[in-house]
Amino acid sequence: MLKSCSVSDPIRVSIGSSAAETLVVGRRRRSAFPPSRPSVRCCWTSPAVPDLAISAASVSAEAEVATATLADRLRLGSLTEDGLSYKENFIVRSYEVGINKTATVETIANLLQEVGCNHAQSVGYSTDGFATTPTMRKLNLIWVTARMHIEVDKYPAWGDVVEIETWCQGEGKIGTRRDWILKDLATGEVIGRATSKWVMMNQITRRIQRVSDDVRDEVFDFCPKTPRLAFPEENSSSLKKIPKLEEPAQYTQLGLVPRRADLDMNQHVNNVTYIGWVLESVPQEIIDTHELQTITLDYRRECQHNDVVDSLTSPENPDEEAAVPQLKHTNGSPAPNGQVQNNESAQFLHFLRLSSSALEINRGRTVWRKLVR
Repeated sequence: MLKSCSVSDPIRVSIGSSAAETLVVGRRRRSAFPPSRPSVRCCWTSPAVPDLAISAASVSAEAEVATATLADRLRLGSLTEDGLSYKENFIVRSYEVGINKTATVETIANLLQEVGCNHAQSVGYSTDGFATTPTMRKLNLIWVTARMHIEVDKYPAWGDVVEIETWCQGEGKIGTRRDWILKDLATGEVIGRATSKWVMMNQITRRIQRVSDDVRDEVFDFCPKTPRLAFPEENSSSLKKIPKLEEPAQYTQLGLVPRRADLDMNQHVNNVTYIGWVLESVPQEIIDTHELQTITLDYRRECQHNDVVDSLTSPENPDEEAAVPQLKHTNGSPAPNGQVQNNESAQFLHFLRLSSSALEINRGRTVWRKLVR
């Protein structure tokens, strides 16, 4: 029969015996019900369906998390069963695809950042400084990206639904790492993987800080207790060092300026913006005939809103020198006397620097595969 309840009262509904089929109107766990379902606050009990019940004790226990926001209730994500990782589903929007009619690598990177922030929020961390704990906020500490490595086996198209799982772990004495697995929700196929390294920085002095025991205890309470890696291979390219690009670079894009929209909530240029800057100096022939398979960036220096940036690119492997001719022109344009050959794959080194001082901002590596149309 139908039992009435207040629209403001939190409820817990157990359907069957599976914990995955539990709906909690609160922060810690949300079901995969359609977004409209959690707003229904009436409860059904029936002697004919004994597994469907409302427990007064459960109602009381969940009262403290009844302040879930509308975004919490609509978000298609939740902690996994063990509480040590987080999964969320995303629909690829029309404005997130590029010239190949698939999601751009910047879209992928933004989704990785979004699911990471939502994971932090789901375990009670602050989102005003990217997963800051109470101790970090007290000491004006924030997390900043030191390295990002993304590999995409298949780019999702407009309208595809992508499931992203993420988790974080310790990484040495001054940082943490966050990994991701991307799947096509319709098929369950793994379409990409990513890993990153983060260090702790004082938001006022902008200096790197060691992770204290107090912060470590707060952060790693929600992390896997044994190492879990998105790239478990011993020879994974995610571990390869990136040499400094030797100048003069064969391709350059000069005078890049951060937009106001490129600044994040920590008042520095968002790490995804650097990916776009790196790709600005990739030769157009590669853009036309290949798609990005792997990108690795090492972040060396912050970029402020009034900085001007130069993007430099050169082939990494010696045997590609003939395929990518020497250029005297800038802005990623090919020299009139040469064309990039349609090789099956191509690999480049990248270097971002401040135009005024030539100081290094970051360095990177990209690997490109032949585009199949």
